[in-house]
Amino acid sequence: MPDRRAVLELPLIALSAFASRWRRGIEERKMNVVCHIRYEIDPHQGAAFEEYAKNWTNIIPACGGNLIGHFMPHEGTNYVAHALIGFESLAAYEAYRVRLRGAPKGRANFEFAERQRLILKEERTFLRPVSS
Repeated sequence: MPDRRAVLELPLIALSAFASRWRRGIEERKMNVVCHIRYEIDPHQGAAFEEYAKNWTNIIPACGGNLIGHFMPHEGTNYVAHALIGFESLAAYEAYRVRLRGAPKGRANFEFAERQRLILKEERTFLRPVSS
């Protein structure tokens, strides 16, 4: 049986490996700007929000965004979800937003969220990667 310290270090090792792969992915895909979306969702609509997030997996790349992922509540706070989408620049983000709003599947997914009343609040923050 592993000792307690070894067990506690496992998540840190996994997180470090994920961060390293993620950083390389940003550099390879020329993501100079990452849009971080923080959602406050209805905690009783988790399954519907997950469907909404899964719908974006094909729509976002088709409109020019580099989807890093959507992240659902797992432990602790049950009403906060996140999304990370990379872009070459803020201008690329603005062009993406125009394409996204004009895409039939994009509009349908926005309408789905509104009909279901999934999202109570949404905040966007634009981040830049820290170069090594």
